[in-house]
Order: sequence, then C-alpha cells, then structure tokens
Amino acid sequence: MNIAFFLLPKQEVICMTQEATLRQTLERMEYHRYSSVPILDSEGCYRGTVTEGDLLWYMKNHSQLSFEQTHRVKLAEVPLCLKHKAVAIDANMEDLISLAKVQNYVPVVDDMNRFIGIVRRSDIIDYCARVVLEASAQSAESAERQVKPPQAVEQEA
Repeated sequence: MNIAFFLLPKQEVICMTQEATLRQTLERMEYHRYSSVPILDSEGCYRGTVTEGDLLWYMKNHSQLSFEQTHRVKLAEVPLCLKHKAVAIDANMEDLISLAKVQNYVPVVDDMNRFIGIVRRSDIIDYCARVVLEASAQSAESAERQVKPPQAVEQEA
C-alpha cells in the first residue's frame, strides 16, 4: 500500500532548521514532548533527525557549556548519533517496516529530497496488525472450506 495514505504532512510536523540553536531545539522538543524531530536545511530538504540523546551527548561532551549559553550553538554543530533514513513518497508500507524498528517515525521526501512529512511508527504498526488479522481471517475461511462435513465423507464411501 502506498504510504501517501499514512502521511502526516509537513505542515503538521514540528521541524527544526540547521540554523536553529540548541536552546530553541531543547525548548521546542520539551514543549511538544517529542524525543526527536526532523532537521531541514534552508531549502526544506531533509538533513537528519535530532534526538534527545544527541542533545544530551553534546552537552555532556561540552561541559563548559551552561544552559544559558545554549543559544550560541547552532543545531548544525550537534553531531547526530544515528542516521535516520528517509523514504520517497512512492514507497510502500512494506519498505517502512524495518525502519520503524529503530525510528519513531519515518521521514518522507519528494524526488528532490525536500521534506514532505512523516509516517509515524504507530501507523505502521496499525497497518501491520490489520494485514495480519486479514490474513488470519482469510486462512480460517480457507480452512473451513477445505474441511468436508461428515455426511459428504459417508456418501463418497
């Protein structure tokens, strides 16, 4: 199934730019209670995902940096520990399943790598559950049709 049906569009996603400061990022993530957000460049292209862990490791490794000074650090200076992969809008849900194991959401880009939205892990799990239930129901129906009633067995003998 095409992922466009599951897309949360860019307008509804909290994103940060590479020019945002560490403090802006921390405050925005805290306000929205997100553990990660997409990072976009000035042209709207997806550049990665920053996580709480990335921000914490940066602050730990720069112990001289106080919270009051975090407005001086650009998000582009913060190393990202994980490479969150994006998919193209024409991808199928099956393409997202392996990514959803390690990402809270899967970023979606157009053919010019411009960010157009996300597919949330919960939507991917819901899709998988629906597919499994449908397959289970079809399997049960098929098994019922293959079992002959006792009368049919007696008549054949």
